Amino acid sequence: MLVVENIEVKYSGVILVLKGVTLEVPDGSVICLLGPNGSGKTTLLRAVSGMLKPQLGKVTEGSIRFQGLRIENKDPEILAKMGVVQVMEGRRMLEHLTVEENLKLGGYAYWRYASYGSNKLKENLSLVYGYFPALQKRKKSISGYISGGEQQMLAIGRALMAYPRLMLLDEASLGLAPMMVKEIYIILRRINSEEKTTMLLVEQNAQMALLFAEYGYVMETGRIVLDGSAEKLRENEDIKEFYLGLSAVGQKKHYREVKHYKRRKRWLG
Repeated sequence: MLVVENIEVKYSGVILVLKGVTLEVPDGSVICLLGPNGSGKTTLLRAVSGMLKPQLGKVTEGSIRFQGLRIENKDPEILAKMGVVQVMEGRRMLEHLTVEENLKLGGYAYWRYASYGSNKLKENLSLVYGYFPALQKRKKSISGYISGGEQQMLAIGRALMAYPRLMLLDEASLGLAPMMVKEIYIILRRINSEEKTTMLLVEQNAQMALLFAEYGYVMETGRIVLDGSAEKLRENEDIKEFYLGLSAVGQKKHYREVKHYKRRKRWLG
């Protein structure tokens, strides 16, 4: 479904962030992208969704293909119409609007370009509420006053309103309690299975991401440095030590023991 081939991204024409990044996202799959802060993960999602433009960013080399069509540097509203929808980090929403009003806005791109009557709107709201019953209970509540977990559900539900073929999720677990993270990932798995929604997931919670995804890429300093099946990555000694915090014998390591990990990373030569 998505092929990113050897892309470079610059901000303001001078700041090089992505350096020859290549990855593939097969139709119907869940792919995760791991890496520390500042490695370029969010920039990659923005390059795919068209959200680089508001940040003065641009793909300057390489290509991005969605279902065979070149999409690099296209406007985000065009990509949303095509089915590329991003759930941005930080659960951004219009906080002064109700939960249901935010959901309705999520389908705007689809409604604008398709025959979308009131019956279809009700059907799609029903779909979202089926996955997120908590949102139905709070549909008349001002979205700025609901809990962080409910706000994350709202962000995902709003994306679901746009009939996404490819959903880009940026730090879905950020700032949430472990039980809420587990609940949201269970729902995401259902959406992937039942709606056949392909997902590219950016996560710092490597343990959860590698349980949820089928395949993973590790990004550091704007490059892909490692990739493989989720099972293979979970068993990789470097991933265990640097992203799961485990030693070779499976014991948790203290942050002080791994904070200078760059010196010892085998993939950095």
